[in-house]
Amino acid sequence: MRATARAEERHFWFRGFRWFVQPLVRRALAGTSGAHVLDCGCGTGANLALFTRYGRAYGFDRSEFGLETARQRGRRGVVRASAEAIPFAAAVFDLVTSFDVLYALEERNERAAIAEMFRVTRPGGYALVNVAAMRVLRGDHSVLSHELRRYTRDSLTQKLTAVGFEIARMTYTNAALFLPLVAVRWFHRARGLAAESGATSEISVPAAPINAALSVLLFVESLWLNAGATNPFGSSLLCLARKPEGATLR
Repeated sequence: MRATARAEERHFWFRGFRWFVQPLVRRALAGTSGAHVLDCGCGTGANLALFTRYGRAYGFDRSEFGLETARQRGRRGVVRASAEAIPFAAAVFDLVTSFDVLYALEERNERAAIAEMFRVTRPGGYALVNVAAMRVLRGDHSVLSHELRRYTRDSLTQKLTAVGFEIARMTYTNAALFLPLVAVRWFHRARGLAAESGATSEISVPAAPINAALSVLLFVESLWLNAGATNPFGSSLLCLARKPEGATLR
């Protein structure tokens, strides 16, 4: 969490992530005045700044360090909780987000977390989910993020629709970096994945020229995706799902 807090303002991956996510947030909240948004696993609260542009943003996390960092950044609507037992009433949020959380949960807890997201989303509201994708990209970063699985379009679709969500938009992201990532992650697996203490370099901000060049690649990719294209591969899978009007928890 401390490594993430240091990197999330400048690291090319976090920049790209925000470029990929923002159009989907706008789509989900279009025409909604004073939206209520919940970030499940909000970490240090960095994403809450994006959501407060549309209304009131809330978040929860299991990390006391992350929550304290969020409060120091002026985020007041954050509490300590787990995704399997969301401490909010049913059907109150216009948008519920889960960014890089589900893949770190045991399968039973993963199912419970998705069901809880469905419960707190209002009928007609949306869930926005980002997860690690493609097993061929497992590497040292997987250790740092406590990753238990990586997803495909089919597996994530099945898990979200099983509780009642409808898929509105799904695409792989970070496709612009796919080939170098395949090579690097293959090397990680060939020599043995690093211990967590040795994997923090995965989230260190690269030298400025490299960080800038990779940021440009992801920005160009975001333009491609925001024009309506869909990537057939990538290191992450980003999905916007909708809770149907009149839906009840399955």
